[in-house]
Amino acid sequence: MYLITVFGNLLIILAISSDSHLHTPMYFFLSNLSFVDICFTSTTIPKMLWNIQTQSKVITYEGCITQIYFFLLFAALENFLLAVMAYDRFVAICRPLHYTVLMNPRLCGLLVLVSWMMSVLNSLLQSLMVLWLSFCMELEIPHFFCEINQVVWLSCSDTFLNDMVMNLAAGMLGGASLSGILYSYSKIVSSIQGISSARGKYKAFSTCASHLSVVSLFYCTVLGVYLSSAGTHSSQSSATASVMYTVVTPTLNPFIYSLRNKDIKRALKRIIRVPVM
Repeated sequence: MYLITVFGNLLIILAISSDSHLHTPMYFFLSNLSFVDICFTSTTIPKMLWNIQTQSKVITYEGCITQIYFFLLFAALENFLLAVMAYDRFVAICRPLHYTVLMNPRLCGLLVLVSWMMSVLNSLLQSLMVLWLSFCMELEIPHFFCEINQVVWLSCSDTFLNDMVMNLAAGMLGGASLSGILYSYSKIVSSIQGISSARGKYKAFSTCASHLSVVSLFYCTVLGVYLSSAGTHSSQSSATASVMYTVVTPTLNPFIYSLRNKDIKRALKRIIRVPVM
């Protein structure tokens, strides 16, 4: 599944970069999302596979902090990019005549840059706060990677500030992105309902169907992790649920976008030299 994730997302990036017809804001954001998916899974899965192969479930303190930093970085980036892509679909469907003016290359680059900056600052702050904690003994983290909640919970220090920052970050960053996505799609649905022809409604909905599928998959699995861990208080159930959004979701994203998108399929056929009719 890890290899499928890496090669699938690399193919999406290659298809978009090699086809001039795909040099549009929507596919620019999609190529960034594919890159983030590769990095997101590469933060945790190679180490997990190495542990399975060597039968050694050991990670150094420095390696653990590094893993926390990059995991938070790419998880936040995924979150922001999904919100940016929802805004792009909102402008395309609700403001079609102004789309090329509003979604100009400068704004697209700025949106991605701001997403990177906010993600870096968030992960840097939370990782540095973990460094301030003291640990009483050799730890066993009941997870397949250094999940920040589990690490903070095992600390011997007062973790009030860490808990507050984690909750604020989840509420402000995750909540703001999800609210933006929900608002964008509420406007999109209203606009689609105003289209008179069934063909027009289908065409408008098809432009955002893939993104809506990815958004639903990502947020449902993330919420499932926290609801399952909160409901059962079982670290094993939390680790099992975490596999969904750290492995399964990034693996399915290339299939969702390629199978439902004629432009992507056409570009992929050109890459592998399949005749396009």
